[in-house]
Amino acid sequence: MYSVGGGRRHERRYDTSRPELHEEVRLFKNAREREKYDNMADLFALIQTLQCLEKAYIKDAVTARDYTDYCSKLLAQISAAFNLVKSATYKDIPTFMREYYLDCPAALQRIEEGKPITVKDNQGNISKSVADVISLYITLCDKLQMDMRAKDELYTDLKCLADVLDRMSSLPSDFDGKVKVLFWVKELDKLSAADTLDDEQTRQMVFDLESSREAFVRTLG
Repeated sequence: MYSVGGGRRHERRYDTSRPELHEEVRLFKNAREREKYDNMADLFALIQTLQCLEKAYIKDAVTARDYTDYCSKLLAQISAAFNLVKSATYKDIPTFMREYYLDCPAALQRIEEGKPITVKDNQGNISKSVADVISLYITLCDKLQMDMRAKDELYTDLKCLADVLDRMSSLPSDFDGKVKVLFWVKELDKLSAADTLDDEQTRQMVFDLESSREAFVRTLG
């Protein structure tokens, strides 16, 4: 066989004495090994899918109901898929993810919690939820006081705060703090990413968040 380069024809020679060099490289040698790699590929793909779903929910690109259904199904599928992969080499899912450089932090958090973010917290998670709520209130107020008013600077934290408050079964369904936070989520939903709150809106949002945080602290006794 010949190839053209630099205006000259070069003969490309193959080593015919070692035909094994020209054979297709296979990851497996038998059906059992092939099934092993298929199972690993399935688990890899499911974790990536869960990561995409988590990001879609954060961006409000999927409804809470659809997210809950899809996430619950994916978590069950991941659990089943990992049972087929689990071995001395892959003792848990984080080990599998590190081995194949699978950078999906949101998916890993969901797997470790074992339920969609929209599912109500049980009493065992109350302490973490309280810390998250207080931290998010402070973060949002700090951002507004530093003149960070754009939707893309506030929305993710605000949506996360609304979700955490909604999951806390210890709070009454008509808790005023949830109502105020949800109001501002809906207000930001009307804006494009670069749109900003005006002075009056900023002042009102700070007031609502601070009064909401104080009301939340009172519910803790």
